[in-house]
Amino acid sequence: MSVETIKVSRKFERAYRKLSSDIKAIAEKKENIFRNNPFDPGLDTHKLHSKDRDIWSFSINRSYRIKFIFLDSTSVLFLDIGTHDIYK
Repeated sequence: MSVETIKVSRKFERAYRKLSSDIKAIAEKKENIFRNNPFDPGLDTHKLHSKDRDIWSFSINRSYRIKFIFLDSTSVLFLDIGTHDIYK
């Protein structure tokens, strides 16, 4: 499975702009991996629980994550990016 289309929410855009250039560079590398295989073991992709049970997340590094939803089999929407605080 590969991801052909990634859409981003306004919340994601605002949060992304605030990131350091180092984190942005890592996020771009992880996005490329995600496009080829959203379940690559290096991404630690997992489904969230409780109120976010339809939302997924993958790791950029030990501190930063991207929350997303699958729109269909080849498209996703990035909802938010940031530290574990995005889960609150």
